[in-house]
Amino acid sequence: MASGPVVIEVRGKVAIVWVDNPPVNALSQAVRQGLSDAVAAVEADAKVAAALILCRGRTFIAGADIREFGKGPLEPLLTDVIARIEASPKPWAAAIHGTALGGGFEVALGCCWRVMDSRAEVGLPEVKLGIIPGAGGTQRLPRLTGVATAIEVVTSGRRIGAGEAQKLGIADAVVDLEPGEEFADRALAAVEAWLAAGTMPVPVSARPVPPLDAAEAEKLIAKAVERARGQLSPGEAARAVADALTLDFAAGLAAERARFLKLVGHPQAKALRHAFFGERELSKLPMLDGVKPRAVSTIAVVGGGTMGAGIAVAAADAGYTVTVLETDAAAAKRAAERIHGIYQGYAERKRIPADAVGVKAAAIDITTEIGDLGTADLVVEAVFEDAEVKRDLFRRLDKVVRPGAVMATNTSYLDPNRIAAATGRPAEMCGLHFFAPANVMRLVEVIETADTAPDVLATAFAVALKLGKLPVFARVCDGFIGNRIWATVRRHYEFLVEDGASPAEIDAAMTAYGFPMGPFAVYDLSGLDISWSWRKRNMADRAPDVRYVDIPDRLCEMGRLGRKTGAGWYDYASGKAKTDPVVEALIAEERARKGVTARPVAAETIQRRALAVMANEGARILEEGIALRPLDVDMVMIHGYGYPAWRGGPMFEADAIGLPTVLGWIEEAHAAGGPGFEPARLLVELVQQGRTLADWAQSR
Repeated sequence: MASGPVVIEVRGKVAIVWVDNPPVNALSQAVRQGLSDAVAAVEADAKVAAALILCRGRTFIAGADIREFGKGPLEPLLTDVIARIEASPKPWAAAIHGTALGGGFEVALGCCWRVMDSRAEVGLPEVKLGIIPGAGGTQRLPRLTGVATAIEVVTSGRRIGAGEAQKLGIADAVVDLEPGEEFADRALAAVEAWLAAGTMPVPVSARPVPPLDAAEAEKLIAKAVERARGQLSPGEAARAVADALTLDFAAGLAAERARFLKLVGHPQAKALRHAFFGERELSKLPMLDGVKPRAVSTIAVVGGGTMGAGIAVAAADAGYTVTVLETDAAAAKRAAERIHGIYQGYAERKRIPADAVGVKAAAIDITTEIGDLGTADLVVEAVFEDAEVKRDLFRRLDKVVRPGAVMATNTSYLDPNRIAAATGRPAEMCGLHFFAPANVMRLVEVIETADTAPDVLATAFAVALKLGKLPVFARVCDGFIGNRIWATVRRHYEFLVEDGASPAEIDAAMTAYGFPMGPFAVYDLSGLDISWSWRKRNMADRAPDVRYVDIPDRLCEMGRLGRKTGAGWYDYASGKAKTDPVVEALIAEERARKGVTARPVAAETIQRRALAVMANEGARILEEGIALRPLDVDMVMIHGYGYPAWRGGPMFEADAIGLPTVLGWIEEAHAAGGPGFEPARLLVELVQQGRTLADWAQSR
């Protein structure tokens, strides 16, 4: 075999089966056919005693070919290819470098031996796409690791490093390469040593499953279902693994396939595919085609509070030289302690060695001299959310930051145009709105001001990507994409409270919908004073007919600012959120003052109102050109606000439900909320035309 994405090279008694399908050696139909043909060729060659799968490029077989997602199965099926490899009378080995994920890992599990580069990772991430492994992963893995570990791996979709893989029995050998050594040579030597030992290995499918009590297996399944918050695939993956305890391999494989086929066409899988592909589309912007970003190696962060410390750690971990500016020595000391605390948390969670904490924290320079920022390539402001404070800061930065450097504000709500106007170079300004904690949260809204230069925007995207973030383009409006939608739906949640629902009922309805926390619990966690400040700034001059709920303002006036003060919408005296009679009395008092007769509000009503308001405000944002595409709105809400990814985001879900139906719900929300909640013109027009938001996006 000398052509195509799979070729054979014979070295001694071993046939090296090279896979070369750039960029990530995906399991396309051609690769599957090539592997199937390679089995026949190896078996026909009397000089060959074993086969070794090696991959060109930066990774082993990375998984399914995403270009085949949503299409009918193309022969040969991966299950059949793996079965041929495993049934071969000549043993096969997989040499894993980079990553072996999904189908790639399943191919490796079908081999008799697995050799891993010490930096390699394996995993079965299918649950993140709303499906489960469909080529034997749920049946072979527990035969190596045991059912409990296999359930944890397939339901989390996490990656397993080489060291852990060896401990779990997944890797038969781990190779630490010296400079100049070739992985192929070391992997080949391992196979030759196994052959010399003269013992034919037992195929993974023929190995016994370590016993596990049935009741314990059921507990693990129940835990997976609970953690999934409505997503089906983790529960199905756990059940598939548990099948290995009661079914023989062939029956378990058939059951796995049936579960896979049930899920692959499910709306949840379609929504998760939308989220998966959406992440990869975020930085593909027409206005940046051919635009070269500016070089950035040094980043300065102004402000070492919670947000600034998180940004600094994210930048340092991405390989940038980082300086943090603080106001005085005491503030600098606190910033250093925050940064050290972040790394200490990493060590406690085994993300870094304990002895690396001090080294990493010390690598971030902290200064009180603004002149020390003069050589920075990018300056990110993360100070108090006050327009004049930020404007004054940028006036001072303008005098010291070198020409050509990019300056960014991390404001959540304020107008970056006004902030940029305080400088003499507004073209070099943009917004970089990180989400807290910035070292953890992946979302970053990249804000284009009226004057932002294209290469400045390109630089912001390039830096965000290097930080491992998901950058979403947005233009200037109050709250940009995420906070604008969140502020709007917050008002409607408050209307529902005034109309008869309790905060606890709304929280229960939205967690049942798939959110990790209910909105009122979130408000208490972030602090009620944040939205109070926004309301005082934005709602003070509201028209008399604009509906306004005074309950949250009165809570703030009482000093109930959330968890940080021990009370907000809930009471936290016991350490846990509990319904508070004081809040119940306040709500009843406000209803009486306004003449509102409380009525029960069903969970379904709460859920559809929330979706309707989010989709409607998202459509307004699209109308105004604040966001470019519906998927941008979806990605912001999923990655910044906990919208369940298996629902695809509010814009995707509105399309899936049907815009005429959702428009009816929006009209209900408008009737309850009054001015400010009118149906978006875009949605009305799309319903009249019989089109979807996806149609609209494709026609742009």
